[in-house]
Amino acid sequence: MNAAQPLWTSTDAAAATGGRATARFAATGLSIDTRTLEKGDMFVALGGPNFDGHDFVADAFRRGASSALVSREISGAGPQLVVAETLDGLTALARAGRARMTGRVAAITGSVGKTGTKEALAHALAAQGSVSASKSSLNNHWGVPLSVARMPADADYGVFEIGMNHPGEITPLVALAKPDVAVVTAIAAAHMAFFNSLEEIAHAKAEIFTGLDGGTAVVNRDAPHFDLLARLALRTGASHVVAFGRHADADMRLLECVSDAEGSDVAARWQGREIRFRIGQPGTHWAYNALAVLAAADALGADLEGAAESLATLPALPGRGAVHAVAWGEGRIRLIDDAYNANPESMAAALKTLGHMIPDGGRRVAVLGDMRELGRTSHDAHAALADHVEKNGIDVVFLCGPEMKALADSLPAGRVAGHAEDAAALLPVVLAGLRAGDVVTVKASNGTGLGRIVNALLDRASAKRAANGN
Repeated sequence: MNAAQPLWTSTDAAAATGGRATARFAATGLSIDTRTLEKGDMFVALGGPNFDGHDFVADAFRRGASSALVSREISGAGPQLVVAETLDGLTALARAGRARMTGRVAAITGSVGKTGTKEALAHALAAQGSVSASKSSLNNHWGVPLSVARMPADADYGVFEIGMNHPGEITPLVALAKPDVAVVTAIAAAHMAFFNSLEEIAHAKAEIFTGLDGGTAVVNRDAPHFDLLARLALRTGASHVVAFGRHADADMRLLECVSDAEGSDVAARWQGREIRFRIGQPGTHWAYNALAVLAAADALGADLEGAAESLATLPALPGRGAVHAVAWGEGRIRLIDDAYNANPESMAAALKTLGHMIPDGGRRVAVLGDMRELGRTSHDAHAALADHVEKNGIDVVFLCGPEMKALADSLPAGRVAGHAEDAAALLPVVLAGLRAGDVVTVKASNGTGLGRIVNALLDRASAKRAANGN
């Protein structure tokens, strides 16, 4: 957006929210965090149990905000849009923003792969038109309204990620996105602390189809309860279902995936013809993401072959499989940063990808942290990772968190190079235990804090390059 075509004017925003503008303004973006606010943004003063966004309004204007969405006027500050409740105001902006947008929209959910699929779809569509997509993992009760409200009226495509950890959470969010295409990437044992079965998770994920009004449902054919998902899709809003996966009945069928350190070569069958393409991320799970992307791109009216070609340049995603070469000792290690999130299925995929890597004279090393929100299934789920460690030829593991004791107890003592209760305690053990030539995967639920170990490894490499004048 630019000054001649603002995202929201005071007139438009007041009409959308029923609020009162204290002065005229033209906002070129929206922000809920002064640390990442860009000049021209409207700052939304959200509240939470431990903070009140109104305390940061003055700072937002100092950082270049054009306006602020508030529920109480801040004396002496810049132009403000005063509403009864700021989250409701943001939601109203999202509703109005979606209504004025004339392009096509995709919404994505799933137990695993939704952020990667969202990023890959946005990347593939960007070569064919203007795209407005959720940033990072803005997929919750305030992230989705923020993402939709940020969508320009003239965007060709909108791509939004929708998450949940309780039943009923997706329905109001997908009602804002109102997608033309709804994608379910996978059904897996995530958030089992809040569900009794995979079938309950499938029902919750199927809420995404309630936002369709005759649109297309894109569903993993290999997912548990595919039949249930397809039936619910057709019952609640989809005109038809497109299936992807290895299954013989998949519409977008995976035929082959060959991964190397930098990416994957994929062969798929679609409407009677074979499609071959490369995706710039290693691992079979990325091939599944790519199939969902291509099926969704086609349903959105984009050129399928062009979308497939674009996937070769998909950039590394921090915390979701980005691969780094890190100077170490007299050589280097290869670091796979997958530290953002984890559940049993994504852990298995990460260990499988590591198993396909060929160390340069070193070892396959996994630095693993607790998988959270697994409830009563947690002990068995962590213990079961031992099979994936063994069959993928992982040489040693470093483990973090109390739940990982179940894995430590299930592996031979020589396989466990270290186990600590938290990332801070594990960090020096990892730094001392790695060797040049190792291939290292770091994987955990985000709350475990293993991103700290990734950052330490990368910072150490940066420090060494700086010392060498590079």
